[in-house]
Amino acid sequence: MTDAKALSPAILQHLSTTFNLPLQGLVAVITLLDEGGTVPFIARYRKEATGNLDEVQIRTIEEQLAYFRDLATRRESILASIAEQGKLTDDLKLRIESTLDKSELEDLYLPYRPKRRTKATIAREKGLEPLALYLWNQQPTGTPLSAFAATFVDPEKSVLSPEDALEGARHIVAEIISETADLRKIARQLMYDEGIVVSRKSLDAVDEQAKFKMYYDYREAAKTIPSHRMLAIRRGESEGILYFLIELEPLRATSLLRAHILRAEGDWTPHLLLAIEDCWQRLLSSSIQSELRLELKKRSDTDAIQVFRDNLFNLLLSAPAGPISVLGIDPGLRTGCKIAIVDETGKFLAHDVIYPHTGKTTLAAQTLATLISTHKVRAIAIGNGTASRETDAFVRDFLQEKSLGEIFRVTVSESGASVYSASDIARQEFPDLDLTVRGAISIARRLQDPLSELVKVDPKAIGVGQYQHDVDQRQLQSSLEAAIETCVNRVGVDLNTSSWTLLRYVAGITERTALNIVTFRDQNGRFRSRTQLKQVPGIGAKTFEQAAGFLRIRNGEEPLDATAVHPESYPVVQQIAQSIDAPIPEIIRNPQLLAKLNRSQLTAGTFTVNDIIEELRKPGRDPREQFVAPSFNEQVRELADVQPGMVLEGVVTNVTKFGAFVDIGVHQDGLVHISELSNRFIKEPSEAVKAGQIVRVKVLSADTKTKRIALSIKALQAPAQRQPRTAPSTAAPISLNDKLAQLSNKWQVR
Repeated sequence: MTDAKALSPAILQHLSTTFNLPLQGLVAVITLLDEGGTVPFIARYRKEATGNLDEVQIRTIEEQLAYFRDLATRRESILASIAEQGKLTDDLKLRIESTLDKSELEDLYLPYRPKRRTKATIAREKGLEPLALYLWNQQPTGTPLSAFAATFVDPEKSVLSPEDALEGARHIVAEIISETADLRKIARQLMYDEGIVVSRKSLDAVDEQAKFKMYYDYREAAKTIPSHRMLAIRRGESEGILYFLIELEPLRATSLLRAHILRAEGDWTPHLLLAIEDCWQRLLSSSIQSELRLELKKRSDTDAIQVFRDNLFNLLLSAPAGPISVLGIDPGLRTGCKIAIVDETGKFLAHDVIYPHTGKTTLAAQTLATLISTHKVRAIAIGNGTASRETDAFVRDFLQEKSLGEIFRVTVSESGASVYSASDIARQEFPDLDLTVRGAISIARRLQDPLSELVKVDPKAIGVGQYQHDVDQRQLQSSLEAAIETCVNRVGVDLNTSSWTLLRYVAGITERTALNIVTFRDQNGRFRSRTQLKQVPGIGAKTFEQAAGFLRIRNGEEPLDATAVHPESYPVVQQIAQSIDAPIPEIIRNPQLLAKLNRSQLTAGTFTVNDIIEELRKPGRDPREQFVAPSFNEQVRELADVQPGMVLEGVVTNVTKFGAFVDIGVHQDGLVHISELSNRFIKEPSEAVKAGQIVRVKVLSADTKTKRIALSIKALQAPAQRQPRTAPSTAAPISLNDKLAQLSNKWQVR
């Protein structure tokens, strides 16, 4: 496997400077990755080597490592191709070897890439290249251009006049311009800086719901167009409703090219001007526009995927209700409410169906009372789909009537539950149960531990993405897998209770290894120590190293197995115990004993010692927030009940680039536009809210026809404090243009 030394010093320095990473830590991360290290393991247990780089920085290095290794492979292929043609000069080789950009690399290769027959190749076949080079070099030879052009007249080659010869020469020059790397770079940057994305409605297109109405005649700068608008335009184009292009003032482009091409006046000048015009209109404009369209797509994909990743991250780390027995309800009207009960560990106990909305309220209450009493239920989780509010009202009245105040009820998002119910994973878990019962089990478990249950569902089915089907699916999948991996390893996994679906995301563990762990557990009983893992087929020294610190064994033979302290650091904990003269179990029970520690007696590095002490102070601590149930307004059950001016409590279900969607309990999420999220300026909605957060909102409007609800969080906040007046600044006064730009950013609209 290629190691860190395979990347040139120039690339390493470039990465270090671009991402503000210490060179030593950068090289250490690359080496650890090449040795099979996982990102969570390196970030958590190799801080001494990396200089305490976090997961985001390490994933950035991982991505850039792949980019530059792809670049190196492509570079070797290009060098071999040009050398085979006998055209590899020392200067060209140096430029190819020194570039750090894939686009620039392809620009350098463009003149040597095999191509279809063009006007320029036809002109070259007619022997007109010397005439073209005369125009391109702009150096007088003493012979008038007209006389020189006349020497290329050859009726057998269809060059019938000097004008024909000059026209063919201009075609060659136009191609030279379009294939000159430096000129392409200039043109590309100009179109990026000054290009305008223009979308229009296609002729005869039918947009029945007017989804793309705002883009029928729309213009926005390519440089600043937000991802959600770019993706909306692209979706409109893919559905045949819209078409779009990137406009750039032609004179602006040709003027810039002339400034870089024309070096001296002569009889060649008019022909070069014509060649530049022809190059832009026929070759360069469409080529650069295609590249920029692709670049905007990549940029929009990256932004949208990041939003999706952040939402998924926050949703997975939602506060768990914890190990309590839960009764899950998948609500329904005519078909009844499907019930499933799970114990403290999530084990399925029983299921039933009640019909509280079809005149069988008494029987439904009796069934509910029996199930709660039999299985000692402590919480009721109600799916937020059809009949959710009606079911919630029934359960509320039931709990009040039976004086069961110690049992709390919660409305749980059931996004993706139906997908899970029909999945192979669900069939493996509950082969003999109906789909609807599996769904109720999932709802109950989501209350206990959202992370453990949601990892069983394809993230794209959870509904926290933005244009998720329009973005690069491979990039999306990779990013979401990374988010799940980060969350699972941050929380830690109980080795004796977790399903293989959760275990497979532990650092170093594959799906096959996760299944082997569960099989070993079923055959041999619960794990008593982390070292037992080494007996599981597929777990060697490397896998154990990567995974052990993220796996927990509670009430095992080794107290430290219940913590995030890695087994390789157990000797350090022994040193700590000796230093303060207390056994390890006593330190775990009374972490205040650590105040007596003399760190100078420890052999581990500073970062490692700090992490160990932090863990011993709060052993096995769950980093997720404490569970709090949202409280919906009992009088607001349908969209028709929502009135402007109401103040409601809800849960953020999705955060996008233009705002946040909030579930207020009426089967239709309301939108808090970015301008209504905060009384201070925010660039991104994620600065103000996150998926899963409980918020208070004020209703601005509710339209039953379009099913749109406009909400505000800002309306319930105190006015922003004015900054105290300070001494006059010595900085240069802000220009009017800059001030307008600031105001534009502040009042951005969807």
